[in-house]
Amino acid sequence: MLVLSGGTGTPKLLNGLRKVMPEEDITVIVNTAEDLWVSGNLVTPDIDTVLYTFSERIDADKWWGVAGDTFRTYDLMRSLGHRERMMLGDLDRATHIIRTEYLREGCSLTDSIRRLSASLGIKARVLPMSDNPVSTMIVTPKGKMHFQDFWITDHGEPEVLDVFQEGIDQASVSPAVLEALEAEDQVLIGPSNPITSIGPIIRLPGMVDILRGKKVIAVSPIIGNEPVSGPAGKLMRAKGLPVSSPGVAACYGEFLDALIIDERDPVDETMFEDLGCKVVRADTLMKTREISMDLSRLVIGQFLV
Repeated sequence: MLVLSGGTGTPKLLNGLRKVMPEEDITVIVNTAEDLWVSGNLVTPDIDTVLYTFSERIDADKWWGVAGDTFRTYDLMRSLGHRERMMLGDLDRATHIIRTEYLREGCSLTDSIRRLSASLGIKARVLPMSDNPVSTMIVTPKGKMHFQDFWITDHGEPEVLDVFQEGIDQASVSPAVLEALEAEDQVLIGPSNPITSIGPIIRLPGMVDILRGKKVIAVSPIIGNEPVSGPAGKLMRAKGLPVSSPGVAACYGEFLDALIIDERDPVDETMFEDLGCKVVRADTLMKTREISMDLSRLVIGQFLV
């Protein structure tokens, strides 16, 4: 199974998927456009959430960071007048230090994540979407800012005028991702933000053409007119898209075969008729691992239809 993943939403699904199929049969292509350097180390938030999910280290209350982590280093640095752009836990920080050391040794981002995965005992393949730097920028009345500054520093409050990925035209799909895509005819897009989590992956040069040749099933992160979590609604509106499951389908319309929407979503299914994709209902909130497993089984069944 090949999965496109961002941060919070898709790892919840991966948490169930890894229990209903062999983990070594799962390949996850992860967004890197929210990465940034913090205190001399490269932080890859979406990748790390996937790594911590597979290694059973994830803080399942927040769906980011390491369970039981402490923040003594962060607090001491702050008391000394150094304000970091992200609040990093002590155990989490170790991951960033090791990854950055690999990069300084000459490893690509892909190789550094492969080495970390092996150290964490992960059997699945976790692949950065690209080895080239890409940054999601949010345009606000105050000017443009990195997504992390918008979401963490400003708590997602500024008005969003536009969203774009800086460096996307110069980036390329990594060789490891190309190899994985060549080996798979089926692609699952997890319930992550379609604009800033999945959007950068599919906007890499050549990716849409590749996905057109696959069977693609996506899980919607929108129920009714609200995202399950995060700023997806505000960002979709900024790109002129309705905040709805049909809006998600429109994001992936060039290659989408089926969309799984929540059983509580009041959307009229006739709204999908012109979008050319099949619609399936299920419990997509995944409040427990068992529900994630049920959704995973449904996804696998849809690929067999």
